[in-house]
Amino acid sequence: MNADTSMETRRLVARLRFRHLQLLVDLQRGGSLRAAAAMHNLTQPALSKALHEIEGAFGFALFVRSARGLAPTPRGEVAIRGAALLLQELAHVGAEASAEPTLTLLRIGAPPFVAQGYLPDTLKRLFASNEVRVQLIEERVPLLVQSLLEGRLDALVTSYPTEMSEAAGQQLHYERLFDADFAVIAPFGHPLARARKVDWQRLATERWIMPAASSMVRRMMEEVFRREGVVAPLPVIESTSPVTNVRLVAAGLGLSVVPGAVLRAAQGAGAVKQVRVQPPVPSNPVALIYRAAPRNPRVVLLRQVLGLPSVATTG
Repeated sequence: MNADTSMETRRLVARLRFRHLQLLVDLQRGGSLRAAAAMHNLTQPALSKALHEIEGAFGFALFVRSARGLAPTPRGEVAIRGAALLLQELAHVGAEASAEPTLTLLRIGAPPFVAQGYLPDTLKRLFASNEVRVQLIEERVPLLVQSLLEGRLDALVTSYPTEMSEAAGQQLHYERLFDADFAVIAPFGHPLARARKVDWQRLATERWIMPAASSMVRRMMEEVFRREGVVAPLPVIESTSPVTNVRLVAAGLGLSVVPGAVLRAAQGAGAVKQVRVQPPVPSNPVALIYRAAPRNPRVVLLRQVLGLPSVATTG
């Protein structure tokens, strides 16, 4: 941190209060002085004065006033995003400090196939050498990324979105961990489970169980069908859980695609079998994704457990 940055930080710390941060977030959420004033039980003049104080602390306008209300300026959007992160971090610190016993609370987001197939070994190593609690959130990737950007999660271990660098700009770091393999599965006695070679045209005529349309696995499957010159079938069941999908396939309700780790665990039970499709389902990179700044000691801990180098690299 250079001298100018340090001086600017001290000036903001001296003039801003946590209530100012909450006001910024609520002004954006409400879209007007009237709505935000009602949230805080303040008069509009009092809130207008507080906003003037906040903008004075930053040294520039954060909102554009118009007859329709308030809209953040580009600088205001940056300030509001930072305010929301600071408030989330304050809530997190409070939860950590008040817990009995006091432990580091690490919030990890992952899609179900990563949480079920790959995270157990990582968490086992984490608990072996650290006093830590974990909140694990299983959700679709777009929702996880949004939660990370808003400060509700410390890091994601997730399928790697190739558009991430364009979508998030410089807000996120992402470090590739491994490639997850996927397989098409059918009930054990299904004709396709016995076939030596199955093409995608044949698969397109079957009933399918797939994740939601917004999921990366679903988009990956639709892209494979498209490349092979056929329209992807509309699934008869949408389910985000690979473990659930294995059971649905075993019940004879359709075909599905699951991570290799889930398939290997399920094959021992003899309920489903991999379909030998050509060309095979492509692998999908899995990455550790976290906010680029500020430095988060909980992420440092997770990176150590994952065996990543001490200095993060940007994907």
